[in-house]
Amino acid sequence: MDNYKYLSIVEWVKNYIASEKLKPNDRFLTEKQLCAIHGVSRQTVRQALMMLESENVICRVRGSGTFVSGRPAPQTIAPVKKSIGVISTYFSDYIFPHIVTGIESVLNDSGYAMQLAITHNQVLEETQALESMISHGVTGLIVEPSKSALPNPNRALYEELKRSEIPLVFFNAKYPWADFPCAAMDDEAAGRIVTDHLYNCGHRSIAGLFALDDIQGHMRYSGYMKSCLEHNISGWENNVFWFATSDRSAMFRFAKTKLLDLIDSVSAVVCYNDKLAISLLQMCKERGIRVPDDLSVVGIDDSRYASICDVPLTTVHHPHSKLGEAAAEMLLGIIDRRNTSPDDRLFVPELIVRDSVAKV
Repeated sequence: MDNYKYLSIVEWVKNYIASEKLKPNDRFLTEKQLCAIHGVSRQTVRQALMMLESENVICRVRGSGTFVSGRPAPQTIAPVKKSIGVISTYFSDYIFPHIVTGIESVLNDSGYAMQLAITHNQVLEETQALESMISHGVTGLIVEPSKSALPNPNRALYEELKRSEIPLVFFNAKYPWADFPCAAMDDEAAGRIVTDHLYNCGHRSIAGLFALDDIQGHMRYSGYMKSCLEHNISGWENNVFWFATSDRSAMFRFAKTKLLDLIDSVSAVVCYNDKLAISLLQMCKERGIRVPDDLSVVGIDDSRYASICDVPLTTVHHPHSKLGEAAAEMLLGIIDRRNTSPDDRLFVPELIVRDSVAKV
């Protein structure tokens, strides 16, 4: 942390105010001027200004600018609890509360507060969350990317974060171009494990339903593909149904005919995650398709819904809490200079066998 660029700007500002004999309430330099003087990004300057403001060296007035502080500095300043920004695509249900709780437990034990933002898997909300947290002077960031398989308008912002030496760790997935570490489940292994299980139960015609707009969907498809190739399963490439995550529910309304035609031609289906699998179970129930007698279904993630749905779901367990803890520990290792370049942390998923797969 001592080597971060914004700390040198903090010291420079203090010396500048003294050498220029600036008085309380005198107008101070703008962010743009500080960027030009020090050759750094706006994020780095904002980090420095946040610290200077917390120390009563300067004060910022919305719409007016930055001024030398007119408030006397107190003799004793209570320590400000450092904070980490956590940006998640979702939070309210599924596996996300467990991941965030794992992150928060590690941060609290290390004396850090957590600032949480939710993007709803929208890249522009991710932009707003990143900019807001940086402007509030977070010490580091833990981020789940939005639409990670698609071109992203935030690439330049992430590159600025890297140049500014603001530590960041991704969780669940990371952008292919991003030079930051990631804590995630081995999604390729997950796709392969559930497909292998179907093969071992005698299935030779297996469909796959996968998200096209995130890297997890691509990796789970890769595992499905490799299992099908290894076991010489024919027709697998034509038995894949791709969908956008935002359209998951809509596909059961507007693409139902195509989906029904697909599942009518196979004996088993690999679903991108448990949410999708449970929606498929509901559609099968409405159409009189018996699971697992007529169709075997597997999910991925072992969410809390998997064991309590109409047909308890065979799936693979997602290490949610441990994954969150690992992401936080990786970030703290970077901040404390214990491990400034950690490798990605991949968790091997565990197969959970329930009642949604029949042997044939």
